[in-house]
Amino acid sequence: MADLVAELSEAELVAWGERIGREAETPLVLALRGDLGAGKSTLARAVVHGTGVRGDIPSPTFNLLFLYEAPRGVRVHHLDLYRLEDPDEVWELGWAELGAADDVVLIEWPERAETMLPGTRWEVELEEADGGALRRVRATPVGAPPPLPPMEGGR
Repeated sequence: MADLVAELSEAELVAWGERIGREAETPLVLALRGDLGAGKSTLARAVVHGTGVRGDIPSPTFNLLFLYEAPRGVRVHHLDLYRLEDPDEVWELGWAELGAADDVVLIEWPERAETMLPGTRWEVELEEADGGALRRVRATPVGAPPPLPPMEGGR
């Protein structure tokens, strides 16, 4: 499976995330990497909305984890590991149970638990491009994760 690469506007990034939430097979783990403001939370919210969850999707920066039961029949785990001081703290978040058959797992700041990341996942790197008007996105499969929908409209 090849990398997916594109430069996307914010609207295109949101559309891709919603397609992931609607179409991707489970279990699905996305490790979302990038600097502050790169679009990790934007993409995560779009994936959650794509699974059918409605309403506000707050960033789990202070809670570290939000769990959503989606109408599509999947559970969405949205983690933000930015505030972790010790990688072993992930066990308190139910880390061992992540990645069950019907799970979509979104991990922001995965480098805080690098050695404990699932062996099957997508590494999604986001960075600002074109003065912040675009996001350069590279999705790289690790192991044999389910396929992601293509990025459309990118440059």
